[in-house]
Amino acid sequence: MPALFVVIWATGFVVARLVAPHAEPFTFLFIRYCLTIAVLGGLCLAVGAPWPRTGRGWRDGLVAGVLLHGVYLGGVFWSVGHGLPAGIAALIAGMQPLLTGALAGPLIGERVSPRRWLGIVTGFAGALLVLVPKLGGVDGLAPMAVLACSLGMVSITMGTFWQKRTGAGSDLRTNAVVQFIGAALVTLPAMLLAGDMRFDPAPPALAGLAWAVVVLSIGGILLLMHLIRRGAVAGVASLLYLVPPVSAVMAFLIFGESLAPLQMLGMAIAAVGVAIASRGA
Repeated sequence: MPALFVVIWATGFVVARLVAPHAEPFTFLFIRYCLTIAVLGGLCLAVGAPWPRTGRGWRDGLVAGVLLHGVYLGGVFWSVGHGLPAGIAALIAGMQPLLTGALAGPLIGERVSPRRWLGIVTGFAGALLVLVPKLGGVDGLAPMAVLACSLGMVSITMGTFWQKRTGAGSDLRTNAVVQFIGAALVTLPAMLLAGDMRFDPAPPALAGLAWAVVVLSIGGILLLMHLIRRGAVAGVASLLYLVPPVSAVMAFLIFGESLAPLQMLGMAIAAVGVAIASRGA
């Protein structure tokens, strides 16, 4: 299950590359959220899945959606769209396991063992090696783009903690629908303020949208919430170190991007780091 999650999560970078020439980021994300709500919500109604029974349950799901999806994806997509190199964006996002490990104790009382810290740091080193060949042009970075991407990284970290604390008794399926409602609500004003509600229904954009809805937003998020519920948040976050290596392999196979020996070494180191972190204490 963790391996499947990593593969699914890594396809998000492929989707972003496919749709970038055809859609304004916030518009694409809003359409994605609305379609996910319709598809997953319809399935929940069809099978009679239980919905939150209290206002607090709805609030918890909406807040999780704003943090895990709305602010995180909005920040990353906006920053890349405003000139932040994808490699730098991935590096900033890759700081999440470090931040998660640092805050796990103060926020939810979860002890991060020395072994897990070793895995987290090793995984970051491996992910960094994978991204080094893609980090060209770091001079003159737009401060707002860096800030937006950093805000997204902090947001998904806080969303992971929030989901861990509040989502234990909820149904994963309906909780995901509520989350995407929250994401859509926070993305709508951003889309309107952007002023460029562009979505070109070209085949790559439609294929990317379909994949984002069915595989990423439904399959990937349900897997993520299941992993958060069953595991330590620091261990789950460490899985994200495998996303850059898997994304690099996908880019090599699909887009013909280069795959340097340094990147392959980084993949191996990241895998070792995740293996250490996943073993816990």
